[in-house]
Amino acid sequence: MKFGISLLPDCRPEQTSPVRYYEDVLEVSRLADELGFDYVKMTEHYLKDYGGYCPSPLTFLTAVAAKTRRIRLMTGGVQASFHHPVQLAAHAAMVDAISGGRLDVGFARAWLPYEFDALGIPLDESRERFTATVEAVLRLWTQKEASEDTPFFRYQDAHSLPAVTQAPHPPVWVAAVRSRQSFAWIGEKGFGLLIASPPREGELAHTQDMLRVYLETHREHHPDREPRIALSIPTMVADTDAEAFATAEPLLQSYLDAWGEAAASWDGVQSTSYPGYSNAGTTFRALTDDDLRSTSTAVIGSPDTVVRKIRELSAALTLDTLLLQIDYGSPSAEVMSRNLRLFRSEVMPRL
Repeated sequence: MKFGISLLPDCRPEQTSPVRYYEDVLEVSRLADELGFDYVKMTEHYLKDYGGYCPSPLTFLTAVAAKTRRIRLMTGGVQASFHHPVQLAAHAAMVDAISGGRLDVGFARAWLPYEFDALGIPLDESRERFTATVEAVLRLWTQKEASEDTPFFRYQDAHSLPAVTQAPHPPVWVAAVRSRQSFAWIGEKGFGLLIASPPREGELAHTQDMLRVYLETHREHHPDREPRIALSIPTMVADTDAEAFATAEPLLQSYLDAWGEAAASWDGVQSTSYPGYSNAGTTFRALTDDDLRSTSTAVIGSPDTVVRKIRELSAALTLDTLLLQIDYGSPSAEVMSRNLRLFRSEVMPRL
């Protein structure tokens, strides 16, 4: 199994300034490289506390590249529905070059109505726009001249510069949550699969069905390549379960509050592209203390507890990559660093 850190800022500006947040997570990214972790991942969001401190993962990862030597840089995910493929292909290729070929590009379809509203993009066309953009980026990376004629963008004989450093292109990951269509498409294209969070109780069987769809489709279309499944999950390791929960729970509650506020933008919204999302805000507002302690929300505890929980998750979800979300609730650099060091010394060797 490979390991990395996953960053998704949920900062309240009145509590954590942008300067402090970036300084802290850049230092933790440098530490992750020093400790031998495989990835540092940053995702993309806009406008609200949930994710609003990272409108450009590629810009952030450029700064990480300058402070590190070995660790791979992953977007977790670029919201492809919000970008023109010519710009996205070129920007990613630039970061690939700056990092010496250390970039993995993760794409996500975006899911928050207020982001679509602000950017003037209809929710109902997000799937078609997303897949068209990702496929166009791949052609720009791999063809000398690429042309597109879609309802969303069109160009003729585009020669993308700079060229990507990795051949034939940076590894590609795509996030999926519910839709069979999404899991099948990711497998058909041969991309890695990003799971943003493990399924809650009662949803595991459905998620496992979707994972089988991904694995079977990937093996059918790409028998010469191994499928890849990565999970991002809030994590806290301490000497004892009690200490880990005492540290993590207020941070996790703050993170889930910010997430719930963002999800509340689904109240009263319906979209054919997002079946089942209309009550997302209600789901987060209904979380209990037991939910906070559930492995479907976070992995928190002593080294023994964390090892056990990760083994359970790995077996249930056929994981090969685990990405520790460590910035939830805007902890200090000291808290994040201790969490990471304990995971490296007390957990990783046993996995």
